[in-house]
Amino acid sequence: MAAETEMEADEQERQNLDALGEGLIHEEFKEADEVSNIISTLKDIYTDQIAVEMALERFTVIMDSYQEQPHLLDPHLEKLLGQLIEIVRESAVPMPVIHLVFKCLYLITKVRGYKVIVRLMPHEVADVEPVLALLAQQNPMDHETWETRYVLMIWLSIVCMIPFDMVRLDSNIKTATGEVKKPIMDRILDVVKIYLNVNDKALDAAAYCAARFMTRPDVKKKKLPELMDWLVQGLVKADTSKMQGVTAMRGELATLAAIFKHGKREDVIDFAPIVLEKLGECNLREVNNTILRKLAIKIVQRLGLTFLKFRVAAWRYQRGSRSLAENLALKGLTPAVAKPTMVHTKLEDDEEEEFDIPDEMEEVIEQLLNGLKDKDTIVRWSAAKGVGRVTGRLPQELADEVVGSVLELFSLRESDAAWHGGCLALAELGRRGLLLPERLSAVVPIVLKALAYDEKKGDFSVGAHVRDAACYVCWAFARAYDPEEIKIYVNNIACSLVIASVFDREVNVRRAASAAFQENVGRQCTFPHGIDILTTADYHAVGNRTYCYLELSVFVAQFPEYTKALIDHLAQVKVNRWDSVIRELAAQALYKLTPCSPEYMANTILPALLPQTTGIDLNTRHGTILAVAHITQGLAEWAQENGKKITDVVDPSIIDGLKNIAKTLQDAKLFRGLGGELMRRAVSCLIEKLSIAKMPYHNDTIIDCWQEIIDDCLRHIEPSIQAAATSAIPAFFSEYHSLPDGSPKPEFQEKILTRYLEELKSIVEITRMGFSQAIGQFPKFMLQGKLKPVLQSLNHAATVMTDKDKTFAEARKEALNAMTCIFHTVGVETDGSPHSVICKENIHEQFDILFVAMGDYTLDSRGDVGAWVREAAMCALCELITLTVKVNPTLITAEITKHLFCCLVQQASEKIDRTRALAGETFMKLLYHSPEIPNIPHKEELLQIFPWEEIKGLNWAVPSDTFPRLTKLLSVPVYCYSVLLGMTVSVGGLTESLVKHSGTSLIGYLKSLSNDAGAVQNFADVLIKIFKDYQKVDRVSLPMLKMLDQLLTNGCFQVICEDESNTFPMDLLTLCKQEISRSGAVQKLLASIDIFCTLLQFSSETKKKALIQLMVFLCHRYPIIRKTTANKVYEALVTYEEVGPDENLDELLTLLSETSWDDEVEKLRPMRNQLCSLFNVPPPVMKKQPMKES
Repeated sequence: MAAETEMEADEQERQNLDALGEGLIHEEFKEADEVSNIISTLKDIYTDQIAVEMALERFTVIMDSYQEQPHLLDPHLEKLLGQLIEIVRESAVPMPVIHLVFKCLYLITKVRGYKVIVRLMPHEVADVEPVLALLAQQNPMDHETWETRYVLMIWLSIVCMIPFDMVRLDSNIKTATGEVKKPIMDRILDVVKIYLNVNDKALDAAAYCAARFMTRPDVKKKKLPELMDWLVQGLVKADTSKMQGVTAMRGELATLAAIFKHGKREDVIDFAPIVLEKLGECNLREVNNTILRKLAIKIVQRLGLTFLKFRVAAWRYQRGSRSLAENLALKGLTPAVAKPTMVHTKLEDDEEEEFDIPDEMEEVIEQLLNGLKDKDTIVRWSAAKGVGRVTGRLPQELADEVVGSVLELFSLRESDAAWHGGCLALAELGRRGLLLPERLSAVVPIVLKALAYDEKKGDFSVGAHVRDAACYVCWAFARAYDPEEIKIYVNNIACSLVIASVFDREVNVRRAASAAFQENVGRQCTFPHGIDILTTADYHAVGNRTYCYLELSVFVAQFPEYTKALIDHLAQVKVNRWDSVIRELAAQALYKLTPCSPEYMANTILPALLPQTTGIDLNTRHGTILAVAHITQGLAEWAQENGKKITDVVDPSIIDGLKNIAKTLQDAKLFRGLGGELMRRAVSCLIEKLSIAKMPYHNDTIIDCWQEIIDDCLRHIEPSIQAAATSAIPAFFSEYHSLPDGSPKPEFQEKILTRYLEELKSIVEITRMGFSQAIGQFPKFMLQGKLKPVLQSLNHAATVMTDKDKTFAEARKEALNAMTCIFHTVGVETDGSPHSVICKENIHEQFDILFVAMGDYTLDSRGDVGAWVREAAMCALCELITLTVKVNPTLITAEITKHLFCCLVQQASEKIDRTRALAGETFMKLLYHSPEIPNIPHKEELLQIFPWEEIKGLNWAVPSDTFPRLTKLLSVPVYCYSVLLGMTVSVGGLTESLVKHSGTSLIGYLKSLSNDAGAVQNFADVLIKIFKDYQKVDRVSLPMLKMLDQLLTNGCFQVICEDESNTFPMDLLTLCKQEISRSGAVQKLLASIDIFCTLLQFSSETKKKALIQLMVFLCHRYPIIRKTTANKVYEALVTYEEVGPDENLDELLTLLSETSWDDEVEKLRPMRNQLCSLFNVPPPVMKKQPMKES
């Protein structure tokens, strides 16, 4: 059941993700005109903050939706950028408008990438000064306008590349202060240096701009040495313990990386040794800042590429074709056509021999290899790319040494980070053809180990990123090598990838393995049954873990190449996992895979697992016990299908070993202490599966041991252990406690029933719960002749008999659930024996008990725990009615049907969504039941109110859908009381949406009766009856007061209260006074104040008594009551007419508003008495305490 629930949840999550993904697919940039219109309005709306926010939000939403398909913007980019730049170029444009423009430019740049956008920015000579002028106006510390600075720096990076000597742009014109302007070259560098020390996105743009600027021939001669010196000095001086130092170093490192990337080798080679030396002095490997370490690795790899001349390694492996289409086309050609090539000419060999490797390369490679072990993924990824790039320029001998060093990372002494970095490096080397086929014999076993890498740390494990990277290696190998080269490793790689895609714990690894498998199938064309597997185990299918274990594994295992590999992985790896969910899934998967290779399971897997079931490791014990239990069940079912017995399939020594597991664990006291809960669940499962397998243990002493274990588990406090034990009972009792004719062993039946029924009277709630569940799972033969005492005991357990019982709500729920199961087990027979079946003699007693349970409203610190009992009672009633109507509908009397439907509509009107949903679904199931339920009151009206076509998709838990229909039942007299009782709790509840929709529906219904005084009077009479019936029952009376306030405030009773002879207002007043009598509940008193104030609008007698009560409240002992009363009376005076004498109105309002009602009561009593005089009502008089007799 748990697996099915998880599968449903996983499937729902996958569907949601798929729907989300489909929603982001575009065919073109449809919002181009809308974006253009937003841009054109920027100058008009910049002063309206709300309009600006709305425009930017819409602009952001549109752009973000194209993050996955940015190329769709390309046809429109030039127009949009031109439109934005045109606004910037206009004279006298306010700075807020310019900031808005650059925000829009940044949003476009974020989606399409700065490398595309920068090429489309205007870059004429006339743009240099304006861009620099705009930058000069910016405040680098203003964090609200960083987009402006970022885009300006990006713009400057293209503007500074104009094909003219910068000196020509210099001017001798003096500034307003009389100084000559600095040369353009210096001004650009000054700006760059400023923004290299700013902690925002402009820093990245400044580094890019500096690198581009330094590639100019005129600039690099004059300024490159100066800038390099400034950057190196900054590195040395930076203090990484402070934020400002980290920011400065980040800017300097980013600039150095960009310069060595964009600069020509001959221009920067002289600086490389110095930079490498200073970088080493900074010891950035120890800095606790990921970005700095990543930039350091990036610089190191760029330095390595600078030290080595650009060349394509002649020794690299070159596959004949990298095109998938061409590969498929070549399948029919001779092998020579698609043969991979490794060209070695004499000239190239001579060049390789003469190649000079600088001494600094040793340090470069060492730092890159260390970077592969960094704790952060982005650093390792950068190092892996560096290893690939640098190795491509090395001679074959040195490159092979690098590969060897990378392989040394795959050691048990190394951390998971080293394994991950090593996998990334192998993938990069393979992708670039630098991992020669001769190395595959050493590399492939390592990659296969990485595909299963999992290192336990405490109660979790690490290794998902390693396995993911190993999948990337397999993906890269598929593209890099010719099928002939990798042919001998195909089966191992295929099995490992299938295992990862089906059995890995993490969804990203399963999908990565599936993608790698798909790539190999397409590129290599040698994976066994590749197409068949891919069509089923695709990217979406492997997203559901439960489905992978229980369905996909069975499909893949039908191919013999994968069968044993899948089984071995489950038996050797997954049953020992730290995650109990995986162990349980592995055991279930082994059960599913048993028919695929039953001999292998019986002769190899079971003997291997059995000794581990009593080992010292908890996880291994738990997993292997579950595994042998499920395998045994699978073997028994396979044997039965083939006309054999389990003893014909399983060795006798295995049968004895399985029998002794429980006894061995019990003797070792492994059911106690740490891990005892896991062992109890596992052994309960073992008992169940061995019973299903019909193991030959009849009349063996182990049966008593198993019974003792089950009984002990039923008393356990953990519900999951009770559930496991309960699940084992049907199979266990049926196999080992019944006679060949299907009847129970008499002595056993009497002993078990006596003990189990006695446990239902336990003073421990959890014990009652466990044994109730167990009794509910009894096979039919166990209840033969004993049904009456069983039902009587369950009825007793389901009823509140003492104050102690009242707190046992969960025990009552389980007793009712047990009754439901028993009804289903024994069935209904009209003239049957009450000792064996439900019949006409005992059915009415069961209905009575269930109806009592429907009124269980027990409250405790957890809330309305009685709801669990009511829900269980509803299920039991539904089961009993359904069974009875199929056998003999006459057993269901009109009174039973009326009571049942009234209870259901009441529960469907109440406040708990879960209970309301169950009641509504049960109501509809019985209303439209086939065969028909007899004697349903006013069935025709019900069918009109709840037509099947409209109601079949109704979600009863949603108040807005439910209450508009339920209020229509108020017009049906039979259901009016029940519906109104339920709605009272909802309308006067606490949940905003519930109060809103239920209150609106009820008020709307009463408004529709505004012209029918008789109907409103009937409603009022029912309301008064409910109020009387639940007087002093806070569950109903407090919501009743709140609901009455809403109804009176909205004038729902106006039509009957216009008649001064109508007693409804006075009845209401009397009931309210009785409700709050001697009450200290603040919430109830506050709610009553609202009622008394709304009653001031009615007849003089009602108004007078209400005023007297309000005057009493003005001197209440609680200040909040006094203050609230004064405020409410003030509002009533303003709202209603003739509440007080008109001539005294101003004085009344003044006295109520200006008196400090927080003062002591003795000081307030004269003020209150003055108000009484002004209202013309007698002042309240304190009751005298009776004199005690001396």
